[in-house]
Amino acid sequence: MSISNALGSALSGLSASARAASVVSSNVANANTDGYGVRRLAVTSMTYGTYGGVRVVGITRDSDPVLTGQRRDAGAAQGHADTRAGYLARIETLIGTPDTPGSLSGHFDDFEARLVSAASRPDSQSRLEGVLQSAQRLAGRLNGLSDGIQSIRLEADRQIGTQVETLNRSLAAIHDLNISIRSAVSRGEDALGLQDQQQALIDTISDLVPIRERRNDAGMVTLYTGDGVSLLDGRPAQFGFTPTAAIMPDMTYADGDLSGLTVNGRPVTLDGSYGALQGGRLAALFEVRDSITTKAQAQLDGVAMDLAARMDDPGLDPTLGPADPGLFTDAGARASALNETGLAARLRVNAATDPAQGGAVWRLRDGIGAGAEGDAGNPALLQGRLQILQADRPTASAVFSGTSRSMSELSADFLSLTATDRHFAEADLSHASGQYATLREAELRGGVDTDGEKQRLLEIETSYAANARVVSTVEEMLDQLMRI
Repeated sequence: MSISNALGSALSGLSASARAASVVSSNVANANTDGYGVRRLAVTSMTYGTYGGVRVVGITRDSDPVLTGQRRDAGAAQGHADTRAGYLARIETLIGTPDTPGSLSGHFDDFEARLVSAASRPDSQSRLEGVLQSAQRLAGRLNGLSDGIQSIRLEADRQIGTQVETLNRSLAAIHDLNISIRSAVSRGEDALGLQDQQQALIDTISDLVPIRERRNDAGMVTLYTGDGVSLLDGRPAQFGFTPTAAIMPDMTYADGDLSGLTVNGRPVTLDGSYGALQGGRLAALFEVRDSITTKAQAQLDGVAMDLAARMDDPGLDPTLGPADPGLFTDAGARASALNETGLAARLRVNAATDPAQGGAVWRLRDGIGAGAEGDAGNPALLQGRLQILQADRPTASAVFSGTSRSMSELSADFLSLTATDRHFAEADLSHASGQYATLREAELRGGVDTDGEKQRLLEIETSYAANARVVSTVEEMLDQLMRI
């Protein structure tokens, strides 16, 4: 090897070491940057005959597509479970546990206690007024629970609109980066930073819908959902959804009252065995709006129906005709199982018992259809109301099983069913979160290792010093030649 070849090899080594130091510094600086892929310097030997050196081929970006895909799937499952568990917990809180002030079961207990008190002194107007006020509070609580459930439905509907906008904006941005990456690659420029940005964007939507990713030789990415719906293949998919201004208990997606989801103008079926986009937050929000809350509303309406049916019992109040409403009415009419949907929102105390509406509280004692006040000391009707509330009888609503139960037991079952759903949802969340944490930790282990980068920096420093020493030695040899 000639002196000039030795000098060339050393200079190429210096250049490679400088590039390697730059790569290490970039890795260390981005150790906590989401979407960043560890950079590695790719080099190859440079040989011409018996002479050599080193040539920098380029900079590569380390990634593990399989692990990243598994982590994203786990993130989507976690998002789905978290959304369901969160909304179920809110519904359970709305209903309230027996020890919670203002709970539904607490209102039933208070109503029964007021009936006991009035039955012991049927001549006391204040105690009759206590029964009326307790009944009004109970009806108001059922009204409030219905409003609360519909508010949750409306919130979920609006969240769907927000998530759809996020999905569309992110897919458009990923598409724009595809174009930039293709242009950079065609010009021979470094596109790794653009790929980092793209990966970060994909991560932001991966908990909304499960994502499958493929990248071609030009660096452009193609995205699909786990069930094959195209998200980005040449052009980004356009998701469509129209939020609803207000939601009532009888409004459903099946009846066309609420918006569904479209992809490029075509409706997407989200429920059923072959529903699309399953497993992410977006599907969970549709489940909250169209399944979880409608189930809770139906059960609440069932409680209201059973309450009204007990007070409408033909053997309870002889002053009422077959079609006359009892103590609790459907907005003034007799409650009917044929119009049960939304009953909890419409339940009212019969105006005939309310002095503020032209009625009289003594009708609680003497009969709602009574034309005149009867025996002030007769507690029979008050005792009858209490007994029918406490009696074990088949539930009037088909939403619940036909098991015989008292009114307070039905209220407790309503809470128990919701708590059970919430418990299973939280168990799913715990499992999904554990999977996600494990995969995320594994992914981070494959990321920037600052200790490892420090070791590489020491190696680079040693290599640089060795090459610099070669250059210095060649310089001394040339000086000696010049002095001959």
